[in-house]
Amino acid sequence: MKYIAFFETTKQEEHFLRKKFGKGVSVQFFPEKIQDVPVQKFAKTDAISVFIYSVVTKELFAKLKNLKLIATRSTGFNHIDVKNAAKRGITVMNVPYYGENTVAEHTFALILSLSRNIHKAYVRTLRNDFSLAGLQGFDLKGKTLGVIGGGSIGLHVIKMARGFGLKVLVYDVRQNHFLAETLDFSYVPLTDLLQHSDIISLHCPLNEQTHHLLNIENIKQVKKGALFINTARGDLIEARALHYALNNGIFAGAGLDVFEGEELVKEENQMLTRNVPVEKLQALLQKSILLRMENVIITPHMAFDSVEAVERILQTTVDNIVAFEHGAPKYVVKG
Repeated sequence: MKYIAFFETTKQEEHFLRKKFGKGVSVQFFPEKIQDVPVQKFAKTDAISVFIYSVVTKELFAKLKNLKLIATRSTGFNHIDVKNAAKRGITVMNVPYYGENTVAEHTFALILSLSRNIHKAYVRTLRNDFSLAGLQGFDLKGKTLGVIGGGSIGLHVIKMARGFGLKVLVYDVRQNHFLAETLDFSYVPLTDLLQHSDIISLHCPLNEQTHHLLNIENIKQVKKGALFINTARGDLIEARALHYALNNGIFAGAGLDVFEGEELVKEENQMLTRNVPVEKLQALLQKSILLRMENVIITPHMAFDSVEAVERILQTTVDNIVAFEHGAPKYVVKG
């Protein structure tokens, strides 16, 4: 591997990565998303490494004649045209395990902030108001947590939930009944989970089957007054369904580390000069409305972002590139 280009990198990440490659390798670093960098700047590259906001398309493949490897520094890979990569013989690798406990901890940070009104209390005390009116929370013990997606992150959430004394329901197309018995949770259909959960937390990947898994039709099945948590992908829930649920008391509150249309937030000042799909504009407008809601907490897609997790991501990415070079790739995404 002679030429490697990294995109969406910070100076700290660049410093870490530079030390990992020998003198015979030319490594480029770009803080921008790949679509915002002129292709001629990295036209010779054999491998590219991107994060979730870089959109890697078949049109790009046609311009990168030497490209053999795409190493995404994320678990999700819906920002990459994996099918066309496979057709061109380009290997796509991801980082499937790096922050299971990290994301699970952020999930509970959001749950606790909502259940005990931490965010409301903080804003109130900034105004030198120390009254308790409207700040009464509720115990997690004895409540039911519905986990949609019982994979590696979901399982960490389940373990933490059991420590809080929560009952746990899980919806997943893949079921491990040994784990269910060991961790004392129950697999249920999605409808049952929505109807019986006091808190609903999303931990499934985004694909054709899960896009708008929660939508304007099934959102009405949710137990009235439930809390909603999303640290997975914004497009798992239809934006108008989330807005409807909050406005009509179906969700008593929401903790969102992701939301539909979030990729446009950093580009709001460019919205008038670009052709943006109407549905994305609608999602962005609804985000602005959500920000003004007292019962909504939005964090900027930071659930993964701990010192330890980022280092694991970078090291796994390096390991992926080295393994590919040695003909023994491990974390290959299938097209």
